[in-house]
Amino acid sequence: MRTSAPVRAAQYVALAAYAVFLGFPLLWLVLTSLKSAPELTRLTPTFLPEQPTFENFRVAVEQTTLLTALRNSLVVAIATALVTTIVALPAAYALARYRSVVRNIGIGWILLSQVFPFILIVIPVFIVLRNLGLLNTLVGLVLVYVVWSLPFTLWMLQGYVAAIPRDLEEAAATDGAGRVTVLTRIVFPLLLPGLVATSMFAFISAWNEFFFALVVIQDPDLQTAPLLLARYVGAEGSVNLGPLAATALLTTLPSLLVFAVVQRKLVSGMLSGSVKG
Repeated sequence: MRTSAPVRAAQYVALAAYAVFLGFPLLWLVLTSLKSAPELTRLTPTFLPEQPTFENFRVAVEQTTLLTALRNSLVVAIATALVTTIVALPAAYALARYRSVVRNIGIGWILLSQVFPFILIVIPVFIVLRNLGLLNTLVGLVLVYVVWSLPFTLWMLQGYVAAIPRDLEEAAATDGAGRVTVLTRIVFPLLLPGLVATSMFAFISAWNEFFFALVVIQDPDLQTAPLLLARYVGAEGSVNLGPLAATALLTTLPSLLVFAVVQRKLVSGMLSGSVKG
């Protein structure tokens, strides 16, 4: 049954409205970053900048450690995504394929760990990192992010593993393929979209996280992008809005670029997996 023209038009209108709804905050951020200080201090601000200027971007780059903060965030986010995925992959396969008491305990731990709020574990995390000599280091921050992201990543990845039919592995084993061959030639290609999705989740979580970074990092040269953004908020809630908007836009672009690249890999991986299955 073909969709009628009015219904299809309504679907396109709804889709366009949803796209505008999602893109409006980013559009507002771009426009704010292009406004001068007098325009931003008006009681009735305008939507479009009357005299667009790149002064806010100059201040964001030259008068702050923006490039250093972006580098630190990129290192931490990539390391978190890689380590989390490497650790979660074999554990997720074991949870999805092997039924045992250990599996039930592991699933219970995963669900229980998501209940605890950040503030509850701040002091233990601080003490552990201090005793290990990892306080005020990017390695310590990566370790915290891996531990915090691992439960949800593991839960999400084991769902992808469980969706792969066992018959494919059994058929390959019947044809004489060993366990390593089955995992590398059958399971891994089909699991690639799940690996991309979970890695993306770990990357974005580490890129945007602020609370743990505030506790772990004290050295200005090691601060991440969210910590840099917080420095634009002064006493009594005063905000340097123009440079803040420019810095926020510049810190958003890398994650958008990574998402655009990963999204293409995710779609191609899904198509490849469907053909192989």
